[in-house]
Parts: sequence; structure tokens; C-alpha cells
Amino acid sequence: MNTVIHDPSTNPLSTPSTLPFELPPFAAITPDHVRAAFDAGMAEQLAEVAAITGQAAAPTFANTVEALERSGRLLHRTASLFSNLAAAHATAEYRAIEADIAPRLTAHADALSLDPALFARLDAVHSDREHLDAESRRLVERYHLDFVRAGARLDPTQADQLRELNREISVLGTTFGQNLLAATSDAAVLVDSAAELDGLTPEDVAAAAERAAEAGHPGRWMLALGLPTGQPVLARLTDRALRERVHRASVGRASCAPYDNGPLAIRIARLRAQRARLLGYPDHAAYVAADNTAGSPAAVDALLAQLVPAAVANAEREAALLAEAAAADGIDTLQPWDWKFYSEKVQASRYAVDTAALRDHLSFDRVLQDGVFRAANLLYGLSFTARPDLVGYHPDVRIFEVTDTDGGPLGLFVLDPYARAEKRGGAWMNTFVDQNGLFSQRPVVTNNLNLDRPAPGELALLTPDEVRTMFHEFGHALHGLFSAVRYPRFSGTNVPGDFVEFPSQVNEMWQWWPEILTGYARHHRTGEPLPADTVARLDAAELWGQGFATVEYLAATLLDQAWHRITPDTVIDDAAAFERAALAKAGVAMDLVPPRYRTTYFQHIFNSGYAAGYYFYIWAEVLDADTVEWFKAHGGLQRANGDRFRSALLSAGGARDAMGTVREVLGREPEIGPLLRRRGLTGG
Repeated sequence: MNTVIHDPSTNPLSTPSTLPFELPPFAAITPDHVRAAFDAGMAEQLAEVAAITGQAAAPTFANTVEALERSGRLLHRTASLFSNLAAAHATAEYRAIEADIAPRLTAHADALSLDPALFARLDAVHSDREHLDAESRRLVERYHLDFVRAGARLDPTQADQLRELNREISVLGTTFGQNLLAATSDAAVLVDSAAELDGLTPEDVAAAAERAAEAGHPGRWMLALGLPTGQPVLARLTDRALRERVHRASVGRASCAPYDNGPLAIRIARLRAQRARLLGYPDHAAYVAADNTAGSPAAVDALLAQLVPAAVANAEREAALLAEAAAADGIDTLQPWDWKFYSEKVQASRYAVDTAALRDHLSFDRVLQDGVFRAANLLYGLSFTARPDLVGYHPDVRIFEVTDTDGGPLGLFVLDPYARAEKRGGAWMNTFVDQNGLFSQRPVVTNNLNLDRPAPGELALLTPDEVRTMFHEFGHALHGLFSAVRYPRFSGTNVPGDFVEFPSQVNEMWQWWPEILTGYARHHRTGEPLPADTVARLDAAELWGQGFATVEYLAATLLDQAWHRITPDTVIDDAAAFERAALAKAGVAMDLVPPRYRTTYFQHIFNSGYAAGYYFYIWAEVLDADTVEWFKAHGGLQRANGDRFRSALLSAGGARDAMGTVREVLGREPEIGPLLRRRGLTGG
């Protein structure tokens, strides 16, 4: 790739943005600016570290640890911008930058963590840290542990081996993600007749026609694929042959040339096993668990062992009911592409709940304003003001200024709601600016969703699962917005991986909270509220489908653990065969309930931060379910509850012990009983 010269006088990334809250000046930033800023940012940080290690003064917190925390601001600013663009606005130019920069950033991180002079100074401060205040002492301990886990105590030969392993893992992970983006786009299902789309709303059909036209297929209809195995349209399409096409397109993604991720998954898992062994761990799963609240794979296994048998039994009972419903339609053998369709039918029959029909009452803007934002207002006192004067990186992007309970500014919330060809699947939260006291910065957080874009003149209507996702991701956003720490290293969601999903899962509880639901669940044409008896039936149907949901999640979790418990000597010739064997051994091999993610499109673990950590969600749900019970026992949507949750936990970021913040909220140790009850499993 051609080198682009960094000109500080013309590159908008050179200095902190002058826009409100340091929002990046997206309209002024070009790919060349990003390339040049990465180069300059890495060089600048290396020079800053050389100044730290080259000084004659003895190591102190100020001249070593805080100096390290202050270093690399240009690089951090650029990386924060790019991490979101590479996922949400992955144009050809940005994909090329990602392929080039990912291994270079990995090498840069290694240059710091494997610098013996820098670690010697950190080690000295770490040995004399007791006199420091609590957050400063924690920063020293965190940096020291980070460096040790990154190989700071390896000898030079081992360090060289680690650098090469990290480089190759980075390259392969980037390729995996880019393969998946292309394969998912290619796998979108083209439909020749609108009659095949029976079951979808007119708005959905119009959106599918527009999607096909944009892709160069006028006069046809296109069904795009979301990231998980299960596609929402399968609940509504009456054409069984089309349901099969959609399902097979989903499970077959990135499993053949030219975008075959199977060999990449094998190679990545083996390299991680080699790296774990080099760093003194039996496997990658042990390496990951050691730095999380779980502590060990054995603790993860103990939790999963309590869930698998009952979840499979629940799913089998559900399958029997669905088979009966399918048989009434002349279907002899229930198939995976039938599950969602007949689950809707059974739910409607048993509980008089038609979740597809609920979409008429779940319009995007009303869910956002009268649901997500209103819950945050009632619980925490926040207000949200649209800022159309601020420009995002894509026309879809909306920006809101967040005002705190005292009327003062809190930060910015950036929302990117719709799916696009250049946007990866799923939903996630990022930060463009991390809250911290060291540089007096307020947070700029973003939520990315992948909702279907409505046809012109129509409203985006959501499924209940999409509403839940909005509340979930906004829970992450609150974690970033409420951060009140001094050091950027601890800002917002910089907490243990198996803790990070906890606050976001708690925020899901307000989706069905009566006071919130009645505000947003209104018919998009008439404005009529969702009938009270429908709400009651939704409550009664709460446990329906939990067998399927739990098994598909556990299957993905156990598949992740299998991939990351291999040793460097494990022989794997075929990724699909390894997957089948792993699921069978774990007791979750149900043909009717495929894993939420299969290997070739399991982006969480092969191109994200969840390798050996997909268990994070269920681990965090133990805390979440117990905390939801605490909220309910203390009056629910009350400012006093919100203030306690914010001050004790959300504002702490990584500056305090994660489990200690939970105990501060609950007043005791968390318990698993609420989770078992929520998922319809045995126990408490």
C-alpha cells in the first residue's frame, strides 16, 4: 500500500476535534487521512515510550504509568474512529486499510508490551504501589497484568515466536471477517415472485423490492441475511420451499470457495492454542478465563452443566408440539426451517399471541423515543435532544445530545440503525470518545443495529427481538455514558469480558415494563395502544420458546469452548466435522436447533473479542436475572434504583472490582435461581 504523508496542518485527526464533545469531523475525514494518522500515531507513541524508558529518573507512577496512559493519543483517536468505520462503513477503501493496518497494529502493541525496558519500569512501580490512591493503584496493577499476559516475561526467542503468532492471527481474523461480509452479501436470497413472500407485510415486500433494485435486480425481491443462524422472516413466510432456501443460505455462509472460512477457523484456533501454550496456559480457553470473573474453564463448565440437560429436554418438548402443528399442515417431518414458523403458530394457539402482528405496534422511532429514551429518563433522569447540525459518517446516522439529571451535558449518543451492504451484521456498541478525567473528555458512544430499511414513505416496523436488541445495546451505551473514571484505561465498558454484557442485559427488562410498553407499543397507523389483554398474554407466554433459545445459545457457547480447548497438536482436517463432533460430545447436537452461530460465520470468536468467551452472555445473565429481581423487589422503575445502579456499578467502569460493584447493588452475593426460573429450567 502506498504511504500517505501525515500533514498535521491539514489532517483533521491530528488534534482533538473542535466539534461538541470532540465528535469526529466525519465529513472532513478521508481514507488517506486515516492511513496517515495511523502511521503518525504509531510513530508518535513509540517516541513517547522511548522518552519514558530513556529518562534517568527512577520509575514513579507519574513518569512511567501515567506517562504511558497519556501516550498514543493520536493513535487512540484514529483507532476509535476506524474501529467503527471498519464495521459499519466498510467501503472498499476502508477494507483495504483494515487489511493493511490490522497486523501493523498488532505488531505495534507487541512493540510496547515486549519492551523489556518499559516492563522493568512498570515492574518497579508495581512493587511500590501501596501508597497510591485506589484508582491509581488499580491502574498500575492492570498495566502490569496486561504486560505479563502479553508476554513481557518471555525470553527474546519466545518473544519473537509470540510476535509472529499475533501477526498471523490478526491477518487471518481480518480475512475471516471480510470473507463473511462478502459471503453474507452473496447469500442474500433473490425471489422472482411476490406471491412467494406471502406472510410478509406489504411494507416488508416493498423493502425487499427496493433492496433487490439497489443490488441490480429490478423487478425481483431480495431477502438479506442477518448474522445469526435464525432469520426473522422464517417466522412469517408461508412458502416452505422459500423458508428452506433462506435457512440453507444462512447456515451455508462462508463454507465454500471463494469465501471458505473453515480452513481459517482451524488455523486461527491452532495458532491461539500455540500462543496459550507459549504464555504458560494449557489452552486458549484457560488463558481467557483467567482474566475474567469466571477464573477458570472449570467454573464455566460448572455453569453450563447446570443448564444443558434441562434446556435440551425443554427444546425436545417444544419440538414435539411443533411437529404436531406441522403434521396438521401435511408435513411429515419437521425441519429446522419450519421451527420459527410453527413456533409462532403454537404460541398463537396456546397463548393467543401473534408476535408477527405485534410489529404493527412497534415502529422504530416510537420505540426509540417513547421506549428506550423514556426508560432512561424515568430511571436516570436523562434527556435526549436530536442534533441534526452534527454530521455522521453515513446519512443513516442520527446524533443526540444527552443531558444529565442536573441539566448539564453528559455526552453524545450516535445511532446507526439500518443494515447496508458495507455494514457487518449483528448489533454492537462502540465509543468514539471515552470518558475520562485525565484529559477532561466526555463520552461519545454509538449503537449500531441492522434493521431492515423501510421503503420510502414507510415506517420501520420491528419484531419483539429487535426491540429487545435496541434496549440491550442502549444498556451498553449507558455504561459508556455514565462512566466517571480518571483514567481512559477504565472507561465505560473496559471491564472483564464476562461482566460487560451484564448491564446491557439488565436494560432489556424495561422492554416489557408496563409503564414503558404503553408508551411505545402503539399502532403505527392509528396510534392505538397495544391492548391490555395482549400484554397479559405476552406475560403468560414468557417461557414459550426458551428451550430453543437456550439450546441454540448453549450450542454456540460449547462450540466456542471446543475450538479453544484444542492443543497445538490437535489434528483437525475439516471444520464442519469438528463442529459436528463437538456438539455431539457436549450433548447439544439437535438437528432441529442448529447453533446460533456455526463455525464459518461465528464472527464473535474468529474476528472479534469473544474467542473462548461466548459464554460471557450466560455468565452475565446470572447477574442480570438476579439484578432484575432486585429492581422488581425495590419498586422497579424508580429514580432511587437507577441512581444506585448508576453510582455503584455503571459509573465505576473498570476502576473497581466488578463483582464488588454487584455486591454493592444487591447487598449480597448473586444467586443462580433467578436465571433458572427465567429460562424455565430446574432450580431455585
